[in-house]
Formats: sequence, C-alpha cells, structure tokens
Amino acid sequence: MQVTRQTKIADIIKTPAGHDIIAKALYSMGLSLDVLKKGPLSGLTLGQIQKVAMGKIDDSFVDSIINILNIEQDTPLDDNAPIEKKWWKEAVFYQIYPRSFKDSDGDGIGDIRGIIEKLDYLKDLGVDAVWCSPMYDSPNDDNGYDIRDYRKIMDEFGTMEDFDELLSEMHKRDMKLIMDLVINHSSDEHEWFQSSVNDPDSPYKDYYIWRDGDENTPPNNWTSIFSGPAWNYYPERKQWALHLFTKKQMDLNWENEQLRKDLYEMINWWLDKGVDGFRLDVISFISKVDGLPDGNGVIADLMGCKGVEHYFYGPRLHKYLNEMAENTFNKYDAFTVGECQGTGIEMSKLMTGDYRKELNVVFSFDHIENPGKKRFSKYKYDLRPMAKELVNWQLNYGNHCWPTVFFENHDTTRMTSKVCPEGFYRKELSKLLAVMQMTMKGCPFIYQGQEIGMVNGEFRNMDSLRDVEALNYYKELIDKGVKEDEAYETVRAGSRDNCRTPMCWDNTENAGFTTGTPWIETIGSYEKINVDYQSRKKSSVLNFYRKAIKLRHECPELIYGEFELVKDKWKDVLCYFRRGEDATYLIEINLTDKVQKKVMSTKAYELVLSNVNSAGGNELTPFEANVYRFK
Repeated sequence: MQVTRQTKIADIIKTPAGHDIIAKALYSMGLSLDVLKKGPLSGLTLGQIQKVAMGKIDDSFVDSIINILNIEQDTPLDDNAPIEKKWWKEAVFYQIYPRSFKDSDGDGIGDIRGIIEKLDYLKDLGVDAVWCSPMYDSPNDDNGYDIRDYRKIMDEFGTMEDFDELLSEMHKRDMKLIMDLVINHSSDEHEWFQSSVNDPDSPYKDYYIWRDGDENTPPNNWTSIFSGPAWNYYPERKQWALHLFTKKQMDLNWENEQLRKDLYEMINWWLDKGVDGFRLDVISFISKVDGLPDGNGVIADLMGCKGVEHYFYGPRLHKYLNEMAENTFNKYDAFTVGECQGTGIEMSKLMTGDYRKELNVVFSFDHIENPGKKRFSKYKYDLRPMAKELVNWQLNYGNHCWPTVFFENHDTTRMTSKVCPEGFYRKELSKLLAVMQMTMKGCPFIYQGQEIGMVNGEFRNMDSLRDVEALNYYKELIDKGVKEDEAYETVRAGSRDNCRTPMCWDNTENAGFTTGTPWIETIGSYEKINVDYQSRKKSSVLNFYRKAIKLRHECPELIYGEFELVKDKWKDVLCYFRRGEDATYLIEINLTDKVQKKVMSTKAYELVLSNVNSAGGNELTPFEANVYRFK
C-alpha cells in the first residue's frame, strides 16, 4: 500500500511503520492506539489530520511521515507457528562494561584479566552468556564505541592473548561470549578514515559519507545525537563528513559494496576465533535516505534531534541486515542482538522474524522512560507504563520473534534510583525486576551491578562526570543561557555515568574494584551494596537473583510457556500466568509504593519465590512480587 495524504489513519496503523510511529507519538502523550482504533479519528485521512492540527503540523512533517511509511511494504508473518527452540532463548545474559568491571593491575581501569578473575562468580550467579561492551583499540572519545582498529584489543584492557584466554576460559565454563560491534561508524583515527581524508586515490575514499558544500554551510540541518551539527568540514577534501554521534565517530557509507565486504570479513575473523555472537550498536541507523534531505523541526522536537527520520529505519536496512547475516552470522549459527533506537514492535518483527534471517533479537527502548519523558528529564519513574509496554510485547510479538527483557545497560541510569531516588525500597525493587526478567518470555539481560541493587552515582559536580554525551549537553544548556547549577542537575540526572560507576566487589577502598585511583568515582553506598557482603547474607538482592535465575533454568514453562494475563484490564498490579504442558506458574507484582489488593486468590498455589517475608493474605505490600506454582 502506498500512503498518501488521502490514506485513512485506520489503514496507516495497519502498516508496520505507521503502527509504530503513531503508537510512539501517542505513548509520549500517555495514550494508546485504542484512541484511534475505536474513536472517530480513525476515519480521518492524513491530510485531514494536518488540518485538524491547526498549523502545528506542516507540509514537511506530513511529507516526511509519508516517505517513512512508504519505505516499508512488507508486513510481518503472523501464523501462530510453534516456537522454535534455541540455546539463546533459554540463556540468561549478563552485560559487562569492561572499564568498570574489575581492574587487575591497579591502573584504575577495568580490564580483560579482571573479567577472567570473576568468571566463577558469573557462573555461580547462573549466567549463560556474557555481552562485553567494546574492547577494541580506540581513542576513547566515547569509551570504546569509536573503534580505531577492529582487530586489535585496547591497550588499557590488555592484549589479544588475554582476549583468547578469556574466550577459552568462558567456553570451559560452558558460557558464551557476545562481543559489542560498532559498524554504523568508526573512529576518525581509523586507517580507513585517515586515508579517505588525505589520499584522493585511496581505495577507502568513499567508505564514509562525504558531501560537497561551502565550508561555513553544512550539507543539511541534521544534528548529532550528542549535540551540535552532525557534520565536520575537512579542508583536505573540501568536503563535509557525517557523524551522527561525536565529532570523532564518523558514519560509514553502507552504500559502498566493498566497505560491506570488508566489514563482513572482519566479522568472520572474530567468528573464526570462536566468538559466539554480537550485540550490534545502533544497527538500525546504517541505511540513510537518498539525498540526505533536511530534517523536520516538529519531528526533531519529538525525537530529540534533526534528521533522525531519514536514517532510524532507512530504505535499505533490511537488505543490509539480510546480506550481512547471510555472509557472516548464519554460517556460524552466531547470536545477534541489535540496538534499534526508534523502532517499535511491528518494525522489530521484520528485523527479527526467524523466517527473515536478519537478526535474532533487538533491544527496544520504549519502556525505559515514562511517557513524555526523556533520560535527562528529572522525574520519579512509574513502573506501570513500563509494565504495560512489556506486556504488549509479550502478547503481540508472535512466535516467530523473541523479545528481550532488560532495565539497565551502559547507556541508562539505574532503575532502582529512577523509581525510588530516596532508596527506601531499593531491595524490593531490585528483586521485583529480577522476578519480571526471569518469568517473562524473552532473553533476560542483566547489567553489571543490577544483581546487587547498585544505585546511581553520587557525583558532586561536572568535574566528576566522564560521559561525552553529558558533557556536550551541559555545554549546549549553558550556551542556551541555563544557569550552571541548573544545567548540572539536569545533566547529572540523566548522565550515562550513573550506570558506569565501578562494580562493587567488597567494602574495601574503591569497593574492591581497583588498588589504584578509579577512572570514575565509586558509589558512596558500597558498604552493603557489594558482592562479598551480599554473598553471605541469605536475604540479599544477589542471592535472590541466584534463586530467580535457577528457577528460570529449571522451569521450561517460564521460557517457552504461554503468557496469559489474569485480567485484561489492570493498572497497579500486574498478574499473569506462564502455562506449559507440565506446570502452570502465577506471577503477581505490585507496581506501586502503596498497599494493593490481590487480583486473585492464591490458595491453590504454592509460593516458590517472593521478594518479601510476609507473602500471603489478601494484600500486596509496596513493590511486592511473588511467583507461585499450581499445586
């Protein structure tokens, strides 16, 4: 179907892109698609909606939306086929941010040998696969997400021999290693880019996105996700080069077939080493719209930067994903998880459907912030919208696709601090998240420190922050006239540094992370928020995670079982079944800090896991979460 201004909204939301874009817009306002499906607006055309908006939506906005909708003509297969069993669907994943995990040599920076030291800890926790953030050679403009050499280990992290030992030791423990791969962009210090800039006859001259233009006028109005214009001017070529992130993270030109071949060869080099899979950084950005047209201002206000509508789900994205998988991952049965910012459930189905051979799973971020909020918004997070979004994926993602269930990573803040900044319910919240991750369908991804209930950093001033995104945003706020203290408070609330503080191993100096000076401050509350203390305390968050992971491993119903809500309409208490051939489990979760009535009687069920000591009765205490098995 070709979308025009005469297309009705009811028809637009039947398309993958239309469904997801409109759902996201409504979600930002705290609304669901039901207001369109059941209301009078569904009969209006796109052109009529523009008129109703009374000038708030211009022609450029409508044209941009039409272009996005017409990029994708496929629709997901929905035939209720049986679930195909795979090792990665049964695995518990654990993300390591190497710089902050464990320092083995006292230089204040985590390293590969530090990870090796803690493999037995991860195995004891119940981890099946470890995703490591980038360990490649990098100038560290964005802490390793700016790769200078794809086949070399960063000196701060160790050597290739260290990496080989890490891989071997993980496989000895029957654990998988998932590497982080950044191939939307590279560092400007990569040999490809340096040659592209300086050698007019270079074989790499078109490996990046170059455009002509006056040195004072960028080719378009796109802005970087990390603030400022998305273009650098290079007098050597008298041209501009695109960077969607920092000024040193230059976007690769996926239109160039030889570039793609070189990337595939590099991927296979790692797979030949025995790596088990990859997390693909911002992989949905690799295809840009022809001509790189200006971004729309209204969309920029909604999405956070100009131009994003021209690359977040580009016209050749599926071609590239399929080609890459065919030439690399599928030949090795390697696992892939794509970071896909901006896409929703229907678009994701087209990237992860098992019959399409593109990606295994994706990270969707709609649940990470509340409706109408962004990471730098200072607010108290409500679990209820998050739970609604997760349930939507549980019920509607289909059997050809598999969700991911995560709450934290290296780009977020700590969930317990978002929900309860005062820390009153830190333990209950941490355990509640474990219950959700281990009882919902999908791949659970635990971020380092989540299993001990780590909280946000306690930074004192801007000098304490290291995150390039936060530093750039602070400068942008100051340039706009925001007072320094206000700008700092805004940046501190959403800085990615909150999740990048050192892992807390014990209550010695620097939480046992390093004998030197840590590259970033440790949290101040590590006396009890540490692995050593919690390992010895039966009721700790850590031991609860161990129990929850063990339960998931032992109960196939919690992996492949049918997900069924107890009640279709719910708000404060999430209650669902996981049904299998041999057992049925009931999960009840109080999503609020208030006492709530139970949704149903649990007398016929046996309590197998609870985050409180007083489970039972007719009420649920604040943030209470229980797992029952039918007797």
